[in-house]
This record gives sequence, C-alpha cells and structure tokens, in this order.
Amino acid sequence: MIGFTLPEIRRLLTKLVLRVADTAEHVWAWSSFRRRRQHQARLSHY
Repeated sequence: MIGFTLPEIRRLLTKLVLRVADTAEHVWAWSSFRRRRQHQARLSHY
C-alpha cells in the first residue's frame, strides 16, 4: 500500500477533528481504500 501523502494527512486531520458528518471508521476505511487503489494504479503504470 502506498504511504500517506501530505494532502491525505491534511484531509484525515480535517475530517477527524471537525467530524464533518462522517464517523472515524468511515474516514479511515476511505483512506485505506484510496491508498490501496493508488498502489494498484502505480503498479499498473510499470
């Protein structure tokens, strides 16, 4: 899985601190899904 990027960290902190209509589990699940997809995309470019 790809590492955390600065925009990803910023988004996670914003979502978790402000609690913008999403549960913490949803925010972490979305982040994990996004990083997994980025990893798959990176592998497919080689």
